Amino acid sequence: MLTEQEKKIVKYLQMDLPLESRPYKLLAESLGMEEDELVEKVKEFQDRGILRRVGAVVRHYKAGFQFNAMGCWQVEDSLAEEVGRKMGSFSQVSHVYQRPAFPPHWPYNLFTMIHGKTREECQYTAEKISEETGIKNFQLLYSVKEFKKTSMRYF
Repeated sequence: MLTEQEKKIVKYLQMDLPLESRPYKLLAESLGMEEDELVEKVKEFQDRGILRRVGAVVRHYKAGFQFNAMGCWQVEDSLAEEVGRKMGSFSQVSHVYQRPAFPPHWPYNLFTMIHGKTREECQYTAEKISEETGIKNFQLLYSVKEFKKTSMRYF
């Protein structure tokens, strides 16, 4: 369970961090805390498993990565963990998920999100993934339009 103060901290951490040399200092002041107290609380959240990581979201379209392909891969369930980790090691891949397959029409159970500046880059990455993993049965679904992209808000 989180205290009310901890909920406030989570609320602030899930928002965009200020573009400052010491963003936690500003957040701490907003919360009525000292900067080192906030940093310690973030470390505690990690130790407790409440917070996995603090990261940045790159707006890939603005960064020049105009193409996204969801790679849909047919992988033996017993190999999914190993293959998924290999797929995730590619810098062009931002997400890897295992989901149930629905054969015979949808045999795919592992999914990657591949980013590239061109459609050809996405295709090339998928072919390299196929070569490295030995997974030959795959499809690429290209994004047509992004309707929503936000981080989860808990409080």
